[in-house]
Order: sequence, then structure tokens, then C-alpha cells
Amino acid sequence: MIKPFGKIRAEHLRLGTAGENAACRLLKSKFYDILARNYKCSYGEIDIVARDGATLVFLEVKSRRDKTNARPARGLSTEQKKRIRRAGTHYLREIENPSVVYRFDLIEVVFSRYGIREIRQWQNHITPKDMIRRKW
Repeated sequence: MIKPFGKIRAEHLRLGTAGENAACRLLKSKFYDILARNYKCSYGEIDIVARDGATLVFLEVKSRRDKTNARPARGLSTEQKKRIRRAGTHYLREIENPSVVYRFDLIEVVFSRYGIREIRQWQNHITPKDMIRRKW
């Protein structure tokens, strides 16, 4: 059965929102403070900005259904990583504290038909070396 484009998009957005909600629950269970969700600026968007003790954490959330074989992280391109880092740098300037300790994490959420099958946080997933364009 072919679905109209609008329904496909709406399903994709619902999956993303469900993944972000699950990620926030995970972070709260680890005693993170959620500072912002869906922070947007001219450089890009950050799904979640949180504080882990004295460390500011910028988080990208990737969600997939378990019927796909690829890990959710495979959906994060070099260009997306660059936009996330630029948006994080902009956030630091906006709060006027560029000397704060920070990192960029990834949370993968895999959904089954019945709910969350797997949720995993990768600390320091986006690093400065990700900003180098490689030619293979």
C-alpha cells in the first residue's frame, strides 16, 4: 500500500518526537538537567541541551524502527555533525560562557512494534576530527 507523502512525513516526525521524549527520560534517570529541547539558530538545531554535573552536553537523538538493519547513528552525516557543532558553539556564545566544559553526545533509540527495544547514549560522539572532510 502506498501512503500519501503527508502521512509518511507525519509518521517520521512522530518517531523523532518519541525518540527525543525517550532520550529525555533516559537523561533524567541519569540525573541530567534538561536545559533546552530543539534549540534552533541560524547554524542548525540541537535536539537536547542538558547539564551533566558541571558539563554542558549537546545531544543529537537518532531514532529508527527495528525493521531497518542500519544503526540509527548511520543517519548522522558529516554535514549534520558540522551543523550541530556550529549550533553548539553559537549556544555557548549566547549564554556568554565559552569557557564552560562541554561535549557532543548521540542517543540512539530503536523502536519495536511494542515500544522501545534499545536506547543507547554515546558520549563525545561528535568530535573536532568529524569536521574534517575526507576524500576517499
